[in-house]
Amino acid sequence: MNALKKLKKLDVVLTIAWILAIISAFFVHPDKEYIGYIDFRSLGILWGLMVIIQGFKENSVFEKIAGALLSKVKKGWQLAAVLVFMCFVGSMLITNDVALITFVPFAIMILHSCHKEEMMIPVIVLQTIAANLGSMLTPIGNPQNLYMYGLTGMSLVEFIMTMLPYSLVSAVFLALCLLIVPGKNSSLDTNKESLITSKFGSKVQIIIYIVLFAVALLTVMRVLPWYVFAGVVLIVVGGMDYKNLLRADYILLLTFIGFFIFTGNMGRIGFISDFLRGIMEGKELLISVLASQVISNVPATLLLSGFTTNYKELLVGVNVGGLGTLIASMASLISYKAYTKEYQENGAKYIGVFTIFNLAFLCGLLLLWWII
Repeated sequence: MNALKKLKKLDVVLTIAWILAIISAFFVHPDKEYIGYIDFRSLGILWGLMVIIQGFKENSVFEKIAGALLSKVKKGWQLAAVLVFMCFVGSMLITNDVALITFVPFAIMILHSCHKEEMMIPVIVLQTIAANLGSMLTPIGNPQNLYMYGLTGMSLVEFIMTMLPYSLVSAVFLALCLLIVPGKNSSLDTNKESLITSKFGSKVQIIIYIVLFAVALLTVMRVLPWYVFAGVVLIVVGGMDYKNLLRADYILLLTFIGFFIFTGNMGRIGFISDFLRGIMEGKELLISVLASQVISNVPATLLLSGFTTNYKELLVGVNVGGLGTLIASMASLISYKAYTKEYQENGAKYIGVFTIFNLAFLCGLLLLWWII
């Protein structure tokens, strides 16, 4: 019985990744080539960014910025715009997951206090879409981008220019959607300042984390070696606030390693490798979008990247593929859980609105891809 309870607590994607890795090891026995499967650079940078962003979060940096932005709004549409575009812009730098973990509970608190429950589901759904689409513009916006940036060897400018048309159109779509949010023209009838007076934490720590974030950007741009960056984070944060080292998402890192082993082994099994390359050729974007709907876009990236060299199509596909089903991007589950924790009885309604908006955005961006 205890074993079953522990099994239920295991992360589903992590479990699948390692089951696939173990099964594949029966066909390609472990050898010295296994170590070459693992992209240590991506893992090292991702770990460091997790620690740094957690440091900002612990010092209330994001909440304070949000409070400053919200202090001037007076109408429902202004409130919705700030809440949604905080996620869109914020996810470019702090990842889609962290943007949603930070700003969705904040939005629920603000909307409830302003008696704007009718705006709750549309705003949170748009926040989720905004985080998933804003994050696609930069290499550090989400885990799949960081991995693809290292794999492709693109320059930062090339990467951003590849995704820029989709980001700009996404921003326009989000702005248009704000026009149909219920209660957009009504006034806010509560004292927001009493809700958004979150104070900064340690100013010294914030300055140190800003410097570390700058070092992270230099590492992403290949100015500094990844192991230097990881070592600096380990030493500085370990000496300053060692508990933050424990707050990184190690489940995600272990999931990456499991998929690295699985995909590496698949690439060494001739008939499987040939089959996957065959179905991917010329259809990278569509296959990655479809795969993301079922297994989410991070695993889809790791699984498919070894069987194509058309990386730009794959990059666009796994980012656009974060739209659609609730699991197309695992970050979407963060918003769903946050909302249903407070409004459990409206879970089905949330999924319905979420699906309609996501499919509309997905069709719009696929049309854009077809045009350009």
